This record gives sequence, structure tokens and C-alpha cells, in this order.
Amino acid sequence: MENSKNKKINKSIIIVLLIITIIIQTLIYIKVGIDKSYIHMDEAYSLGLASYDKVEIQDNEDFYNTWHNKEYYEDYLAVNDDEMSNYSQVYTNQKNDVHPPLYYLLLRVAMSFSPNYFSKWTGIIINIIIFAFITIFMFLILNKLLEGKNNCEIKAIILAFISSITLASLTNVTYIRMYALATLNIIIITYLHIKLYEKYEKKTLILIGIVAFFGSLTHYHYLFFLGMLYMSTVLRFMVNRENERIKDYTIPLVIAGIVSIAIFPFSIQHMFFGYRGGGGLISNLMDVTKWPSTFKTITDYIGVIQEYVFHNMLFLFLLIAIGIFLYRKKKKIYSKIEVSKYFKIIYIPTIAYFILIAASAPYIELRYLMPICSLVYIGLIYWVSQLLENVVSSKITLIIMSILVLITTISPFLFKIEPQVTYSDKKEIVNKLENELNVPTIYWFNSNNNRFLDDILLFSKIDESYIAKDLECSSENINMILKNKETENGIVVFINEGQDNDTILERIKETVNLTSIRYLKRMNACDIYYIK
Repeated sequence: MENSKNKKINKSIIIVLLIITIIIQTLIYIKVGIDKSYIHMDEAYSLGLASYDKVEIQDNEDFYNTWHNKEYYEDYLAVNDDEMSNYSQVYTNQKNDVHPPLYYLLLRVAMSFSPNYFSKWTGIIINIIIFAFITIFMFLILNKLLEGKNNCEIKAIILAFISSITLASLTNVTYIRMYALATLNIIIITYLHIKLYEKYEKKTLILIGIVAFFGSLTHYHYLFFLGMLYMSTVLRFMVNRENERIKDYTIPLVIAGIVSIAIFPFSIQHMFFGYRGGGGLISNLMDVTKWPSTFKTITDYIGVIQEYVFHNMLFLFLLIAIGIFLYRKKKKIYSKIEVSKYFKIIYIPTIAYFILIAASAPYIELRYLMPICSLVYIGLIYWVSQLLENVVSSKITLIIMSILVLITTISPFLFKIEPQVTYSDKKEIVNKLENELNVPTIYWFNSNNNRFLDDILLFSKIDESYIAKDLECSSENINMILKNKETENGIVVFINEGQDNDTILERIKETVNLTSIRYLKRMNACDIYYIK
């Protein structure tokens, strides 16, 4: 009775600690969310694809070469009252874009709680909730990984928490995209395969099929992870001469795939044929001309992991690992390095996902790795700790690893690195255009470099603006654009790439009889000036 009671108390304490952990991480997320001052082009896509009647606002017939108020642009970033009951655009827009629709459906539901205006919090709150579940499942994975060690539950909670507040995780939370949901799908499917390894049960197979279904409707990259997890699991069945289990394991996944394609058949087009004008995801992967550059891409992505997962401290872990191997060789230590039987369920698909992303992703971007960053973090921490335990005591290992984890956790403050999409450097320009410079705004726009959605948030703050598409910067055109506009307090001019900024600015200044040009800000896709 006493043992049973103790176990119950211990479990209750663990639950309380998990709740406290999630509350603390949520407060951290809210603070980072408050600091978020701007949105990336792809975040604008998320909001528009979830609510607008077409993929891009630029496709409107009246978009270019006419004056608009700020509400015109905010309409792309918000759900209006007359759109509240219409969810069809979520499906239609994703059919015409490049991603499956599940995340956008969730975002659309969240946006309905703040109708008629843009709010960054709709997307951030979704991700905060998702990361609460990510932390719980990370704890469950770590608890299995550390099984048999002293205070394994406490260690699992601490590592789960720290993995959820790395710069990669903070970026994931504040990035209004589907990557947090993709992370959750990967973490859950990993845990379910650990459960399947631990005990082969039909209910676990069913849950694997359900999670695979939701994962395939969230992001196609998820299939990289799931595919390698499937192959390694089937191989284990074959090695253990459990061939009869292969069929039972495969059937739920096949059903998940069939239902997913039945719901969203356009995924075939997206993966094999069309990626925003290029090849599909799979066709990019099969393009042998890109293979020679994959090694460099892998090293570039290791740099991303180094900065945003280990906060520029990855070299410390690698130095320790190299030092241990050299020490073992010198001392002729040949004992096996013990790792959990569950470890391969984590590292095999994670490494495969990393390599496949390097081979197929169109850019070197943190976002493509975000779904596996937490697994990369705990995987390396665990592996290095097991190496240490092979040459020193458990107590010394705990001290060394605690110091390493502490250094890694506080280093963003030392190096002044912030999450990737907070855009604190853009806070001033947003405030200036919204509250200080209440003047007409012209965007001299080169359509060959169309990244307007990178700038749409600013235009949703400006009272009146004009997108001058591919117009010659002549006095006649300038006078036509500014006819009946009050310019005595000056005008703001946006100029995107591929144009002669100095010539455009001088021509506008002379035509409007203004006297000075002040450079305001370089944005992702354009430069902003104030002529007065």
C-alpha cells in the first residue's frame, strides 16, 4: 500500500511540475509574441490563404495604379463579418497554392475570434497551445529515453522545457505558419512508435494511422520523417522475424494516405509537379543535378542548427564527443556505449529528415528544420551524456551536462540573438508610418520583383497609398498619381528592387516641389523614403 501511495504522490508531483513548466513557457512565449513587430511574407500568405477569396491580393483587378485606404490591405489579413460562415476559400486557396489545408483551417477558425482587423495573436495563440502539447509529448519521449536513470522524470521535464524555449522553438511559436503543427505531428508519431516498440497493441496502430492522416494534411515534409520511421519499423519486424506484423502496421498508414488524398487530391500535384512555378517536392528531390551541392547544403543547415538550436554552442558538445573518443582510444576502452533501445526511433528518422530537407528545400531556412529541432536537441544532449557516462561517473556526467545545458540556454542573452521572426528592427518604421507620417504614400513597383506581401502589413497601417506598377517615373505620371492629394507635408515613397532609386526620388522631389529626401528603412523587399 505504501509503495502504491508513493507512486501516486510522485505521479501527482510530476503532473504539477508539468503544469508549472507549461505556464512558465507560455509566459515566455507571450513575452516573445509581444516583441514581435512585423510579419514575414509567408505569414501574410498564411493569413490571406485562410481568409481571402484568392491566393494573393495582387490578383485583384483594382490592386495596381489606384489609391487605396488601409482597410483594403487589412482585408487580406483578417476575416470580415460577411466572411464568417464561408470556409470554402481555405480549400480553394490551398488547391491553388502548395500546401495541404489543415493548418489553414485551424487558423481560419482562430481568426474568426478577431473579425475585421489583423491580429498577430490569432496565429501565435494557436502555436502556444500546440507547444503545450509538444512539451508534454517531449516529456513522455524523454521519460522513456531516460528510463532507469535517477530522477528520470525530473530530468525529462527540464529537458522538455529547455527544448521548447530554444531560439528555434521560440521562432516556431511566433511564426504564423504550419511548422508548429508539423512539429507536434512528428513528436506524437515518434512517441507512438516508442509505445509500439514497448508493447505491440492494435490501439497504438490505429493512433499511428490517425496521426499520419493529420500529419499528411499539415505539411508534405512530414512524409520524409514518417517514411523513414516506417522503413526502420518494417526492417525491425523483419529482423525479429515478426513479418505478420508488417501487414497490420502498414494497413492504418495506407488507409490514412488514401483518405488524405481523397480529401485533398491536389497534394499529388503539389508533391510531384508544381512548386510555385518550379518542380514538385519529390521531383526536386529526384533532380540528380542538385545532388553534388547537397553536401554544402548539409553544412549550411548544420550552421542553422548551431545558431538556433544550440545557440552557437554546438562546438562544445562536439569537442566533448571527440575528446571522449580520443580518450577511449588512448586508454583502450572498448566497452559498448549504452543507449536506450528507443534512441534509434528518434535519431534514424531525424537524420533522414535533415538530409532529405537539405536535398530538396528551395532555400537554406530554419523553418524547414523547425519540425525536428526539438528532437535534434534532446538527441544530441542524450548521446553526449551517454558518451560521458562511459568514461566518468553518473554524478560527474550530470554536473558536466547541467553546465553545458545552462550555457546553451543563457547564450542567446550573451550573444544578443533573438528569435528569427520577431523583427524588432522594424518596430520603429511600423510606428512611424502608422502614427507619425500621415501623408500620401506611393510604392514605385517593379512587378518583376513582386514580393508585395512582405510589405502588406505596413500598407495596412497607412491611410492612403498607391501601387504604381511598372510606370515610367515621369512628371506626367507623378502629377497624375498625386492629383488632388495634399503633399505640403511630404510623401512617403517605397521602391522595390531592380530600379534606379536615386532617379525616381529626384524626379518625384522636383515634380512635387519638395526639398529633401530622407532614407527611412530597408525592408525585406524594398527601400522606404520620406520626401518633404
